[in-house]
Amino acid sequence: MRIVALLGVRNEELYMERCLEHLFQQGVEICVIDNGSTDGTLQIAGRFLGRGVFRIEQLPFPGYFDLVGQLKFQEQLATEIDADWFIHHDADEIREAPTNFATLREGIVAADADGYSAIDFEEFVFIPTSVEDQFENTDYVANMRHYYFFSPCDLHRVNAWKKTTAVQTLVRTAGHQIEFSGRRIYPTKFILRHYIALSDSHVRRKYGKERVYSQREIEERGWHRARSEFIADQFRLPAIHHVKSLRPGSNMLDRSDPKTKHLIFK
Repeated sequence: MRIVALLGVRNEELYMERCLEHLFQQGVEICVIDNGSTDGTLQIAGRFLGRGVFRIEQLPFPGYFDLVGQLKFQEQLATEIDADWFIHHDADEIREAPTNFATLREGIVAADADGYSAIDFEEFVFIPTSVEDQFENTDYVANMRHYYFFSPCDLHRVNAWKKTTAVQTLVRTAGHQIEFSGRRIYPTKFILRHYIALSDSHVRRKYGKERVYSQREIEERGWHRARSEFIADQFRLPAIHHVKSLRPGSNMLDRSDPKTKHLIFK
């Protein structure tokens, strides 16, 4: 079985190596879709060619974050690439199968064998909680311990799916759900660790200066509103009592007190 992550990126050098290494170790191949990166993103992707990465695509950058364009391109690639399953993936994500499976690949193979065609992920968002927390250029997956369970709706992240002849679309749900007729969602949820930012200064750069959003997507689709209204000078990291903490030596994630809005966007 061939499983392919469709990894859309733009200026993600802080995340690329850790993300690609994880996917490779999990038995997932990667098609990198670069949206006009100007940092070291492409160079890192190139180092993984033949080691997980099998294809690097270039999608021209229109001057703003064009999510519709990116999702349509991923839909097109999913019809062209000879694979059995796909994952809509971002660079700041680490995806895992439930703990009874050794790898993401093993979990997807099991879901497929049981007759399911899509997988839902529970999202746990890892964040710094003080200006002293600096996880840039470190193994942030090993070092970041504070997080919250993000669950704004049921079936929040159904974005791993089996290739079928039915028309499959990501656009209507902003990539959060793959939609197609006959979809059967695996009853056990997988895990998505979302490393939304690696330091206080990274939050301010990532959402305050580096990204311009499509006004059409904001006005007509209602996407990106909180992110587009982010004001770096008014930002404060969430207090530690608002988040969970992984115990030393433990990877048990707490699903209590789910958040319906991201704590860094108010």
